Amino acid sequence: MRNPIPAARHRLAQALRDRVADPDAERRAHAIWLAPGERRFAPDDPICRVQGHAGMYAGGIRALLLQSLHPLAMAGVGEHSGYRGDPWGRLQRTSEFIAMTTFGPVEEAQKVLDRINRVHTTVKGTDRQGRPYDATDPHLLRWVHVAEIDSFLAAHQRYSRTPLTPQEADRYVAQAAWAAGRLGIPDPPLTVGELESQLAAYRPELEATEGARDVARFLLAEPPLPWAARPGFWMLAAGAVEMLPPYAREMLDLHLPGPLRRLDTVALRGVAGPLGRLGTGAVAWALRDPRDPRNSPESSQVGGA
Repeated sequence: MRNPIPAARHRLAQALRDRVADPDAERRAHAIWLAPGERRFAPDDPICRVQGHAGMYAGGIRALLLQSLHPLAMAGVGEHSGYRGDPWGRLQRTSEFIAMTTFGPVEEAQKVLDRINRVHTTVKGTDRQGRPYDATDPHLLRWVHVAEIDSFLAAHQRYSRTPLTPQEADRYVAQAAWAAGRLGIPDPPLTVGELESQLAAYRPELEATEGARDVARFLLAEPPLPWAARPGFWMLAAGAVEMLPPYAREMLDLHLPGPLRRLDTVALRGVAGPLGRLGTGAVAWALRDPRDPRNSPESSQVGGA
């Protein structure tokens, strides 16, 4: 009897690629991993280890939840990104930015950065309280960057079998600063200590707006996925919520209901954490599909994940 596991693995990997990179995933994979050209980072650099790890899926969910707590950043997302009308399109654009600037040819990475900078010039307006926002504002750009990098690093350290050493973690933050600087962020953090300090400085500005709560509902209660795919997503989401800073869970009211709230800490550590690990493990298993071009010997020479 034919072994059904390789076919199931390939289907899962293909489904993940289609969601994250769109049905044109194979062409994009070749453009990023297999196209000729100089790469900025070596395959064993911390940024390639972190941003090529399956923990990025849970880390990305955590980043979106955390980023939503800044009211002006959330206003820009709500008014201009179309995250409800086109959630996968937004994810695909974000994943292309991360993959190309980490693993792709330097010239193509710069083209992606230039395109993002042009788009940012069109994202401006006022929130519901009349406060102006502008996607080119270095202060807002810094918030998005530090929340994202902190989330990716947290997920890697939680789920990787080989977490970064403290020195490697500092190097990861410094390497991520390259793209941040080209997006208009002055003096991005270069160490974990600077990352934590810059994150903490935003605490007084954070709010649980209706937009932030809508993002949490959209991601955690009604993800845009078929019902058959939701359990796997919810495992990743459980891990993401467990990794959030306690103040973020409190602001988004991500708790068990009523008298069960006092069990939150036990539930998060004893249930959500293992679920996140299981979901990340399933993603990693699928993405190591030997039929994927990024897992070929050639791709390993140019920063393949």
